Amino acid sequence: MAASAKTIRFIRLPAVLARVGLSRTQIYKMIGDGQFPAQVRLSARTVAWLEDQVVDWMNQRLVDAC
Repeated sequence: MAASAKTIRFIRLPAVLARVGLSRTQIYKMIGDGQFPAQVRLSARTVAWLEDQVVDWMNQRLVDAC
């Protein structure tokens, strides 16, 4: 793998909650409204988020606040 290749990392809900400071209910409401990145199904009972998408969402919130 090249040194410039981007690593894809999945993060689970507790990590998403800790990073963004929103409640589980608010996260899912925002997903439904198209205002937060949707989760990715990893298995029948497991979902996660792409870390880059969550970080991009956080960065966009900072830009929008300025």
